[in-house]
Amino acid sequence: MTGGSLLDPVPALTADVDAIALRDPLFISDLHLSEAQPATLERFLRFAREVAATHSELVILGDLFEYWAGDDDLDPGIGRPVADALRALAEQGVAVFLMHGNRDLLLGRGFAEAARATLLGDPTRATLPDGTVLLAHGDTYCTRDADYQRFRAQVRDPDWQRGFLARSLGERRAFIGAARAASESVRKAKPMDIMDVTPEAIDAALHAAGLATMIHGHTHRPAVHRWTLDGRAAERWVLPDWDFDATPTRGGYLVLERAGRAILTLHG
Repeated sequence: MTGGSLLDPVPALTADVDAIALRDPLFISDLHLSEAQPATLERFLRFAREVAATHSELVILGDLFEYWAGDDDLDPGIGRPVADALRALAEQGVAVFLMHGNRDLLLGRGFAEAARATLLGDPTRATLPDGTVLLAHGDTYCTRDADYQRFRAQVRDPDWQRGFLARSLGERRAFIGAARAASESVRKAKPMDIMDVTPEAIDAALHAAGLATMIHGHTHRPAVHRWTLDGRAAERWVLPDWDFDATPTRGGYLVLERAGRAILTLHG
């Protein structure tokens, strides 16, 4: 891919499915992989070889990368080793599912084919051995952050993505760098609760789907939340972000144990 065209599917239009069946999945999100985080990259590559390879499916719920300028940015430093690791899993029989996050929303068909990954819509229904859950990145439910929601709508618009991907790779990288710096400055000035999901938005999404369980990332606040929705027990599992270059380190994943029990495994 060397730039967008009106005939090429842009990332906003490339989701393969919005419903999947899973037997023995691992769920991860918010790894924010980049060349600036070598220990985190190495931890992910080891995780893929030693942990994900022992399961039937690996489900990545967004922000696999810190940023993604387009599939022509599949460089040997970060994009290629990650794609190769996911492809190796697929060749061993592990189904790899990938959802866009807010940092890597320009991941497209090129990366998915290189990684042999299936692109998920946001949200996606996942049928598990003991029931069905709703999978999401999570940022769409941060409805109190009106500025972010306007930005999110803009950058996920197919026409905006076509125009952006038609720029040179250098221009795209420069734009993303400036946008990340501006976002970090704004984020520090916002109340923390604005950047978390809105409970009413979670309720509405689950109610519309007819489900009572959601798994998502984005907020970097790993936890399990339980409440009553539509007269039945509801659960929301929040995945951790990864950073093994920081002190203390952090990361983890959600795994299903026997009898359908979900275990949020955190690593430091």
